[in-house]
Amino acid sequence: MYWKQSEKNIYVAAHRGWSAKYPENTMEAFRAAIDLGVDQIETDVRITKDGELVLIHDSKVDRTTNGTGKVCEMTLAELQALDAGNGNRVPLFTDLLELVKDHPTMTLDIELKEYPDAGWEEVSYSVCDRVVELLKQYNYLHRCVLNTFSGKLHLYIQKKYPEIFRHVYFPEKHMGEFVGNPYEGAYCCCMFPQEKGLPMATKEEFDAMRAKGIQPWAGAKVQDAETVDEAIRCGAVLVTCNNVDEVLALLRERGYHS
Repeated sequence: MYWKQSEKNIYVAAHRGWSAKYPENTMEAFRAAIDLGVDQIETDVRITKDGELVLIHDSKVDRTTNGTGKVCEMTLAELQALDAGNGNRVPLFTDLLELVKDHPTMTLDIELKEYPDAGWEEVSYSVCDRVVELLKQYNYLHRCVLNTFSGKLHLYIQKKYPEIFRHVYFPEKHMGEFVGNPYEGAYCCCMFPQEKGLPMATKEEFDAMRAKGIQPWAGAKVQDAETVDEAIRCGAVLVTCNNVDEVLALLRERGYHS
């Protein structure tokens, strides 16, 4: 029902919502992307000082709001008193889960941003557990993928929640120090380039990942005709992008999005 992407039907994931047009990781950006017809919302989860799960990418609010300071040192009330752009507030994780209720085929790519660094392990694992519990409560577990740039946290997910669809990265250096095989049991992989200047990994690297039984996805460098065509040539089954309107139009023109 949810995962029908293929080389002939390439899914489009809205990176932090329709972030090229609307303030990133806001309900306005999520709603606009869904109304446009994307297949997936990609977002980032962090925790406030008073333990609320919120959707914001950076550890600080400086870039995306009119405030300053660390997310983890602000209460929810303090955080939501800020303007996240166009009068939006920083949303709760549950705000997005509620929105998706009305869109039964929408998938989610959830990035866990609280890493188990020294002194922060308990918080990191607790956030992960709470995210999974909420996904279970909403019955969304099989329409979501979880990802993190922390190899240590990824390993925690891999061992504790083997039933969860996991989104990993290529090359694996993006996941930091990792004990074991990060690709074991993974569902999909975002194919970053090995070399600077390229929009994504090579076709040979895409093929090698597919041979492992892992779906190759293209990251947020897909943005125009050239990069869309490269994603098609490499065999990407999903592209994550900021300008979802343009990427959707290009894929549909080429017959690669139903």
